[in-house]
Amino acid sequence: MHKIGGLSDTHGLLRDEVVDILKDCETIIHAGDIDEPGVLNKLKELAPVYAVRGNADKGAWADNLP
Repeated sequence: MHKIGGLSDTHGLLRDEVVDILKDCETIIHAGDIDEPGVLNKLKELAPVYAVRGNADKGAWADNLP
């Protein structure tokens, strides 16, 4: 069985509780409003990440997000 984690609206904060839940996922989907590229970097340490840009995601780091 594949475990896929989904989250959104982290707004620059990735809580330890969320990391604990996602640590066994094979794939993570972030549905926008990331606010800080460091959040994606931390998630990528856990599993491959697919993310989309939310209305709060601004700057060059977010330009590559669909």
